[in-house]
Amino acid sequence: MNEDANRLLDAMLPDERRAVSVVALIAMIRMFGLFALLPVLSVFAGELKGATPMLIGLAVGAYGLTQAALQIPLGALSDRYGRIPVILGGLAIFAAGSILAAQSDTIYGVIAGRLLQGAGAVSATLGALLADATRERVRTRTMAVFGIGVGLSFLIALVAGPLIAAATSVRALFWLAAALAGVAVLLLLALPRGIRRPSRDRSIGIRAAFRPDLMRLDAYVFVLHTLLTASFVALPFLLRNELGLVMISHWKIYVVALLLSLLGTVPLIFADERGGKSWTLTVAISLLIAGELALAVAGISATAVVLALAVFFAGFNFLEAGLPARLSIAAAGEIRGASFGVFSSSQFLGAFAGGLVGGRFLSGGDPGSVFLACGLLAVLWLVLHRAALRPVNRDKSAGNRAGN
Repeated sequence: MNEDANRLLDAMLPDERRAVSVVALIAMIRMFGLFALLPVLSVFAGELKGATPMLIGLAVGAYGLTQAALQIPLGALSDRYGRIPVILGGLAIFAAGSILAAQSDTIYGVIAGRLLQGAGAVSATLGALLADATRERVRTRTMAVFGIGVGLSFLIALVAGPLIAAATSVRALFWLAAALAGVAVLLLLALPRGIRRPSRDRSIGIRAAFRPDLMRLDAYVFVLHTLLTASFVALPFLLRNELGLVMISHWKIYVVALLLSLLGTVPLIFADERGGKSWTLTVAISLLIAGELALAVAGISATAVVLALAVFFAGFNFLEAGLPARLSIAAAGEIRGASFGVFSSSQFLGAFAGGLVGGRFLSGGDPGSVFLACGLLAVLWLVLHRAALRPVNRDKSAGNRAGN
């Protein structure tokens, strides 16, 4: 039986299952506080004092700027002083930002709160903690479970966000995010004892986290979250203004699209675990392109929007799980925190850039222009991805000829 088959059949140990469950739950409830705002925040921000299309986009994506700035230093700090202290501090700051945004009456106050939310930058440290607690043999499965958990949080948030906002207010979502940060702190108590960080090699600095193979994954997650955030700047306006759907009905579009997307996401995850490392990425990026371009012309009916979103989410959910799995295997243990820091910084910088892109192209009042711009960006991504594979393919072909 080959190594890939052994890896697939290898079961998680009890402490590994416990650690994965706890860390995934912490990530899920923390990200719920952010995801629940995605489908409603742009409309809410548009009604605040001083709002403009660009400031609306900034309010949606502002958290990504401080996340991007702090993931690397906090990830490296967790390598030196421990994961738990960094996670505790980050959750406290996230709660403070949520409370500030909940109490703000102007677009600038909400932007400030979102920036402070982002300063609680613990995604990298959570990823590193998860990697510390599991063996490499089960790492792909571990990160897939983690990614599926975050994806489930995404699904629940897209359903609950509009419902909560319609029943109470968008401000209630900020208060809920603060409360959930407190729940996440309590969950840390359920982690198994004895999780050890890899021994730190003093000769290896943070520069090792900027290897070309790791930086390519960082660039991919940057573009992925640029597309996601920009799309969600425009989506609420598409549903409300062009389809005439009230906010309380938006969740129906999202949940049906996400459920349909599993028809694409699940086969890609299974294929990826069997070793289809390059072509699965190509397929996923192609799905993003198709979804964005379909959204650009999907304002004619709710059915068209659902199908377009399902295609987009199929690619997005796979990449959201697959990219960190690749990183966790490629990054050396002693720089794992720093490597996840660079990766998460790229992810959240993409969210910030997506807010700006969405606000810029929404300025003309046409959500379709945002989706078109995102589709073209995804096309460029696919072209560069395929170009990066050609030297590898040539090397493999040369090796095969030499072997023959």
